[in-house]
Amino acid sequence: MTRNQRQWKILEIIRQEVVETQEELVNALRSRGFDVTQATISRDIKDLGLIKTQTESGAYKYVTKQSMDVKVSGKLLTLFKDCFVSAQSAGNVVVVKTVEQCGNVASEVVEQMGLSYVLGVVGSKDTAIAVCADNSAAAMLVDKLNQLQY
Repeated sequence: MTRNQRQWKILEIIRQEVVETQEELVNALRSRGFDVTQATISRDIKDLGLIKTQTESGAYKYVTKQSMDVKVSGKLLTLFKDCFVSAQSAGNVVVVKTVEQCGNVASEVVEQMGLSYVLGVVGSKDTAIAVCADNSAAAMLVDKLNQLQY
C-alpha cells in the first residue's frame, strides 16, 4: 500500500479512535493490513502534523492541528510562537508569560481561539491572564497554548 493510503488510514483511525501512542497506531494499522514500523509511523506523524491533546478524562490522543478548535490568524500565530515563554495554570486561571512587550499578543491569541470555557483574558507588558470556567478548562487551555508551538 502506498504512503498516501497509509496516511489517509492514519487520519481515519485517529478520527474514530483514541490513539495515545505510536505503538497503538502501529497495531491499528497492522490490524488493517498495513505492514508498518514505528519509525515509519513517526515520520508519518511528523508529515501529517499530528499533535497530542489531552482528553477530558486526562489521557492524551493524537489529533490533527485542523481538528483543534483554534482559529488564530497566521501572522498572529507566527508572532505568538516567537514571543511565547510559558503557560501555567493556577486553579482556573492561566498565566501566559511572553518576552517583553508581547503580553497583549498572547491575550489576542487566546481571544481569537474563541474557546467557550475562557471567561476573559487581559494582557500586559509580558504576561496575559486568562480566567477559565474551572480547573480542567484551565489545564486544557495550557495544553492548547503549548500545542501552538509546533
